[in-house]
Amino acid sequence: MKVALLKLSAAMIGAALLAGCAGVRAHKGAVVDPQLASAIQPGVDNKTSVEKTLGRPSFAGEFTSNDWYYVSRDTTQFAFRNPRVTKQTVYHVRFDQAGNVTGVEQTGKDLIVGVEPVGKKTPTLGRRRSFFDELFGNIGSVGAVAPQGGDNGS
Repeated sequence: MKVALLKLSAAMIGAALLAGCAGVRAHKGAVVDPQLASAIQPGVDNKTSVEKTLGRPSFAGEFTSNDWYYVSRDTTQFAFRNPRVTKQTVYHVRFDQAGNVTGVEQTGKDLIVGVEPVGKKTPTLGRRRSFFDELFGNIGSVGAVAPQGGDNGS
């Protein structure tokens, strides 16, 4: 009886621990219907019609407000690990000075760049100090009087 109870409680504890490691799916950004996005035609649509069709853009261009971007990203995350992008769609709508559509581009996950650090330390300029120099280097400098003379800012 005790062995069966022990096995049952061990199984329940194991199931509870594994439930904490469940994967999490998330959607971030715009929800754009591909059929609606494909209905936007250069020379026919303008900013008002694009906004009515797709909604407000995720963001406008940095250098010109005539570039609108609709960004959509789906990610999965397992336990405490970093999220992994499973699907990404970016619609880039270009307008001319009059506000008419000149082009629509769609890109996907292929433009995601993974940046891996080269080393564990950031290179800095200056002299190298040992652990003990760092630890004991300021002894005697706290409360010391600044040297006299030189430019004091007056």
